[in-house]
Amino acid sequence: MTYDKNHALLESSIPGLPAPRRGKVRDLYDMGDRLLLVATDRISAFDVIMPNGIPDKGRILNSLSVFWFGMLKDIPNHLITADVDAYPAVLKGVREDLRGRSMLVKKVSIIPFECIVRGYLTGSGWNEYRQSRTVNGQPLREGYQNGSKLDTVLFTPSTKAELGEHDMPVTPAELARALGEKKAGALAETAMACYARAADYAAANGILIADTKFEFGEDAEGRLVLADEVLTPDSSRFWPQTSYRVGGNPPSLDKQYVRDWLDSVAFNHQPPAPALPDEVVAKTRAKYIDAYERLTKKRFE
Repeated sequence: MTYDKNHALLESSIPGLPAPRRGKVRDLYDMGDRLLLVATDRISAFDVIMPNGIPDKGRILNSLSVFWFGMLKDIPNHLITADVDAYPAVLKGVREDLRGRSMLVKKVSIIPFECIVRGYLTGSGWNEYRQSRTVNGQPLREGYQNGSKLDTVLFTPSTKAELGEHDMPVTPAELARALGEKKAGALAETAMACYARAADYAAANGILIADTKFEFGEDAEGRLVLADEVLTPDSSRFWPQTSYRVGGNPPSLDKQYVRDWLDSVAFNHQPPAPALPDEVVAKTRAKYIDAYERLTKKRFE
C-alpha cells in the first residue's frame, strides 16, 4: 500500500493478485466472476488526479455507497458484500487494509455513459444556461439564477471518458440514438427515480442534493444494474439547507472546495495538478465526514 505524508492511501496492492486497473479513485481487482473494488483516498478535480489525497476519503465513499445501495435496495445493484470477513481466502492477509474501504461486486457490462440528474442549476449546467438558455440541449425558461431549484428535475447524460480525458455532455436524443430508445428511456427513468428518493431523504436530514451522477451496467440477462459509487461527495453536490442561497455557489459538503481552491491558484485543468495544501486537505476531509454523518446518522470513526 502506498500512502502520502498525511497517511492518505494513494495506491493499493494485494500480494498474490495481478496489479489492479486504476480509476480516478478506485482500484479494481479481477477475481474471476467478481471484482474487488478498493476505494483509495485519491481525489480528482476537472478529471485530473491530485498528487496527494484526502485521509479516510475512501472509507467515507465506500461506506456511503453501501448505505445508499441498502436504501435503494429494490433497484438491482452490483454489491455482493462489503464484509471483509466474508471475502475469499486469498484476501485474508489484507483484510484489515480493506476493511471499510472495499466491496466485492458482481461483474456487469458497464454502459459507457454517466447518468447525471440535476435538481438545481449550477456548475456546467449553469454555464451552458447562461450562454444558450439550455442544459444538455434541453431548453429552459428565462429567469433562473446560479443555484436555482429547477422547475423539473433534468436528466443530463454525458460520455464516460477514459482516465485523463473529459466527459462530454450528450442530449437525451443522442443517448437514444447510441443505445436505443428503450434502454435510454430505462436509464433516465431509473436514474431519476433514484435521485428523487435520495433527494427526499437527504432533504429530511438537512442536505440538498443539487445534482449527482449514477453509473449503470447490464447483467448477463440484460437487466440494468446500479454500479460503481452512489450518491457520494465525489459524485454529487451536497448543499446544507441552512446555508443555501440562490445567486451563487452555496457552501457544499463535497469536492467543490477543492475545485474552488484550484481555480483560485489559476490551475489550467490539465495535469500535472498542484499539491493540495494541508488546510485544503483537512477542510475537505471535514466536509466529507459531515456529509457522511448527516446522511447515515452515524458517527464516523
